[in-house]
Amino acid sequence: MKNVMLAAVLVFVPMGVASAATLVNKDGQAQVVVVTENGDQRQVAIEAGGSAEVCPSGCFITMPSGDRETLAGGETVEIINGSAVIK
Repeated sequence: MKNVMLAAVLVFVPMGVASAATLVNKDGQAQVVVVTENGDQRQVAIEAGGSAEVCPSGCFITMPSGDRETLAGGETVEIINGSAVIK
């Protein structure tokens, strides 16, 4: 009976739940990143020295420089000179 209960509990425990990606603006001015998630686009403005969390289940981001990156969630992305540095 214990094995059946343990198996039932394990079924309901999320496996590898992804956390959101963190965007950190290291530039001296605000930057706007375009986030495309599930086919929907939105603009995320990040103040100089600020940060934002995006993409809990993966997305594409377009940096101010025009570079595009694919994120799975959980990454830290530093914005430096308008470009992405993924950590």
